[in-house]
Amino acid sequence: MKTYQDMKRALKEDPENGLYSFILESVRDYKRSDAYKTALEAIDYWRNQNPTITKYQKLLYTVSGGTAPDNYSANYKLATNVYFRFITQTVQYLLGKGVSFDSPDTKKRLGGRAFDKALQTALTAALNGGTAYGLWNSDRLEVFGAEEFVPLYDEESGSLMAGIRFWQLERDRPLRLSLFEEDGCTELIMKDSDELPAVLRKKQPYRKTTAYLPSGEELLRIDENYSRLPVIILRSPRKQSSIIGFKKLIDCHDLIASGYANDIDDASLIYWTISNAGGMDEIDLAKFVKQLRTVRAAVVEDDGARAEAHSVSLPYESREAILNRLESDMYRDFMVLNPDTIHGGTSTATAIKAAYEPMNLYSNLLEASVSEFISELLELLDISDSPSFTRTTIVNELEIANTKKARVETALLLKEVLGEQKVRELIEEIVGQGI
Repeated sequence: MKTYQDMKRALKEDPENGLYSFILESVRDYKRSDAYKTALEAIDYWRNQNPTITKYQKLLYTVSGGTAPDNYSANYKLATNVYFRFITQTVQYLLGKGVSFDSPDTKKRLGGRAFDKALQTALTAALNGGTAYGLWNSDRLEVFGAEEFVPLYDEESGSLMAGIRFWQLERDRPLRLSLFEEDGCTELIMKDSDELPAVLRKKQPYRKTTAYLPSGEELLRIDENYSRLPVIILRSPRKQSSIIGFKKLIDCHDLIASGYANDIDDASLIYWTISNAGGMDEIDLAKFVKQLRTVRAAVVEDDGARAEAHSVSLPYESREAILNRLESDMYRDFMVLNPDTIHGGTSTATAIKAAYEPMNLYSNLLEASVSEFISELLELLDISDSPSFTRTTIVNELEIANTKKARVETALLLKEVLGEQKVRELIEEIVGQGI
């Protein structure tokens, strides 16, 4: 991994082109790293484009031990969307109601609802890539995922001193690069025919203040920077992608589900025995099965040869059991709420609270990471405030209503003891709160 000191050395050794060579090398090195590859893989699963099941190819195995692609039988590729659901549930549970501050002006200065949306994007990116980066761009928060940002850390302190964002709309489009440093941002572009990136826009400060005359003529322009690099790191609790250790469960589930669908479709619960047809090899048999699937008839021309159909009973119970077990394990390992544990509106508040406990434990870690991220941003903007969060939970509305009713009735019974005014205050308090 390239460091901030590496960049300084490259610039010192070659003042003219050293920086541009360094930027290009850094991006290329980063694209070869495990962090980058894992981030891309996590995004594939998040988009429900599970690489393992997408690339799965059924094979025919010959008696001699050889293989050939099976292009004749069913090959369903059923990709579960569980990873997207789990990430979304995790993010929305903590940030679905937005972040609050002691002062309403703080949220307004950060961009209001736009800040809440950017914060959700940042946490999603951090869970996918292990790390996300937030750039305070004058009046708004911009988010970069691990799949598009090269961090340049200080070798001694470990602090983020600079970073390179890279993106490309399509492969045949130019590569865009942005170098973020403490004293400004440099925009670059690189085409396939170029050996080095070309400067698209020279280094610009992060803040600009302009004063105008009543006529509209510019009177004064002040270029400023922040006290530090305006790029802040948001790390996931484990500082790694959530797909690590989880993808095997997804792959196993998808392969079993797809295999089950294939078994049902291949022969419609019927298999065939071919007698006295020794001239048929494995490929011929596969073609024979394809004919059965299309014309629904078996044609046997050899003397004495015959084809007999037999029904087959697929192991439904065992497949369902393993799929249910895998799904249960995924909910457990990702520490999210399994809705099957809450049956409609019949579950008690205690049962609901118990079902949320693993998610609360994980959210405590997430909240600490997000709070640290926001606190660094507030410090950058010289704002004295602290964030707070309201988690989105399911409640038993009927139980809450009945509990409130019982508490109100109890308060009324104490009217002679407490007095009418005190009882009225108690009832108002009960009506306005939860259980």
